[in-house]
Amino acid sequence: GHCRLLCKPSALAQHLVRSLGRSAALRGGRWPWPRWPQLQMLWQLLQPPEPEPVVARELLQLPDAGVVALDWLVGPWGAAGGSGGVSSPVLLLIPNAAGKVTGGLLQLGLRALERGFIPVIFNRRGHNGCPLTTPRLQPFGDPGDLREAVTYLRCRHPSASLLAVSEGSGSGLLLAYLGESGSSSRLAAAACLSPIFRGRDWFEAGMPWLYEWPLLLHLKQGLSRYAGALAEVVDMDRLLGSRSLRELEETLFCRTRSRPTSWECYWERNEPLRDADEAAVPVLCLCSADDPVRGPPGQSLPRELFRSSPYFFLLLTPHGGHCGFPRRRPGRCWAHEAVLEYFRAMAEFLRTEERRKGLPRPR
Repeated sequence: GHCRLLCKPSALAQHLVRSLGRSAALRGGRWPWPRWPQLQMLWQLLQPPEPEPVVARELLQLPDAGVVALDWLVGPWGAAGGSGGVSSPVLLLIPNAAGKVTGGLLQLGLRALERGFIPVIFNRRGHNGCPLTTPRLQPFGDPGDLREAVTYLRCRHPSASLLAVSEGSGSGLLLAYLGESGSSSRLAAAACLSPIFRGRDWFEAGMPWLYEWPLLLHLKQGLSRYAGALAEVVDMDRLLGSRSLRELEETLFCRTRSRPTSWECYWERNEPLRDADEAAVPVLCLCSADDPVRGPPGQSLPRELFRSSPYFFLLLTPHGGHCGFPRRRPGRCWAHEAVLEYFRAMAEFLRTEERRKGLPRPR
């Protein structure tokens, strides 16, 4: 299907090539207007999931009294939250950095639920109706809250494989977590749909107004709910008057009243790939060359990382927009099928390696 896999040669890479090559997700049935990435993105954003999912929310209190929300997808059938089998893999879904749970992300969760996964959405502090109990939000690449959520999921499902998939700018959080945690991430595999690899460059370059202004308004709407609490630490007039995502990010995390910092220092601590060399979990990054949000592939894709690291795999397609990847067949997004096939292939490869080496299955 004109997709290319860029990675360092290895036995795992060969197995992935064979598995994806057999997958029907990468063959035919594509969008009839492949050169309209804007339309592809809007199609996926505006289309509601089918059928409408049932969600069971669980609030997780953090060590500093902050709260994040875990939304368990239980399908349209009203089953008990997180009630999969003992060995069913848990799939952690991470929305974009604005906290917008798109129809595409919900659709991926439903597809995973049908395949026997236990899907759960991670909502940051103050996002998607999650209460803000402390005057602090989560910076772009700070994985502290995600680490607490992963620890909780591992305790709740100790015998299940834990997987993670992120969408768009939310991939900055997942990539930062994988690099910072290294071999202690507790994840078996991860995937990123249309990830933003270079956070600072992305904020400084800006997006086309068609995407930036709706995202900016969505963020301001959410922040305005907590204007009283946030006024203690940031200038709310300046925050709500921001005219770009960079200005909002800088006001919220750099120009604080208690601990102001520079834009440069902020990104030293929050670049998604700052510790990429330490990652020790297979990561599939599914990207489109015509992504209008990420930017030109020559500047925004870290190709050298995929050539040098045995854990990073880039599946690059010429058309698909940003988190779009539409097709005419049922399911609407072929990237969802590719990601689920990737997770199946990873599990198969690990089982084969355990049998070959005679290793005991980790408890």
